[in-house]
Amino acid sequence: MRTSAVASGVLAALLLLLVAVQWSPLLSFDRSVAEALHRSALAHPGFTRVNRALSDGAWDPWTMRTLGAGAAVLLWWRRERRAALWVVGTLLFAVGLEQGLKALVGRDRPRWSDPVDSAQYAAFPSGHALTATVACGLLLWVLALHWRAGWRGWGTLAGAAVVSVLGVGWTRVYLGVHWPSDVLEGWLLGWCCVVAAVLGYRRGGRRSGKRGEDGADGPGSSGSRMGETK
Repeated sequence: MRTSAVASGVLAALLLLLVAVQWSPLLSFDRSVAEALHRSALAHPGFTRVNRALSDGAWDPWTMRTLGAGAAVLLWWRRERRAALWVVGTLLFAVGLEQGLKALVGRDRPRWSDPVDSAQYAAFPSGHALTATVACGLLLWVLALHWRAGWRGWGTLAGAAVVSVLGVGWTRVYLGVHWPSDVLEGWLLGWCCVVAAVLGYRRGGRRSGKRGEDGADGPGSSGSRMGETK
C-alpha cells in the first residue's frame, strides 16, 4: 500500500505542475475531450438530466461526506473512537486540500455559450472526484475490517463504490463543469489520502499495542484492532 500512496502522490504532483505551467498538450487534450462531451450533452438532453441528477444528488460531495460520517458514527458506536476520529480527520483534511489547491492554482472552469450545468469557484482539482474517492475508500476500509470475511454483499458494495468514484468523474466532465485533468487530479489525491490514512492508522495502532505490552498504557485499545489486517 505504501507504494500505491507514493505513486498516486507523485502523479498528482506531476499533474499539478503540468496544469500550473499550462502544458500545451495537456490543455489541448482537455479541450478536445470537453468539447466532444459537451456536444453529446447538448444532443442528448435526457441523458444529460440523468447525469445532473447523479452529480447533484447521489454523488454530490455532501452525500459522500454523509456516508463517511456514517462510517465514523458506526465506529464510535462500536467504541472504536480513535478510528472514528481518524475517519473524520481524513475527510476534513481532504476538504482543506481541495480548497487550498483550488485557491493556489485558480484554474478557470470550461466556459460555454450554451451550458448544460454550472458550478462555482475554481476547477482544479475536482471536489466531487476527490470527495467520492476519499469517502468511498474510507467506507470500504471500515466495512472490510469488520465484515468482509463473512458478508456476501461485499463484492456488490465494492463495485458500487468503484462505479460511484468513476461515475462522478464522468458526470463532471460530461456536464461541462470540469476538465478531464481536474477529475484525474481528484482521483489521485483522493486515493493518496485514503491509503496514507490507512497506513498512518495502522502505524499508530502498532505503537499503541507496543506501549500496552510495555505496561505504559495498559491493554491494547479497540483502535489497534481496527489497524490490523484481517
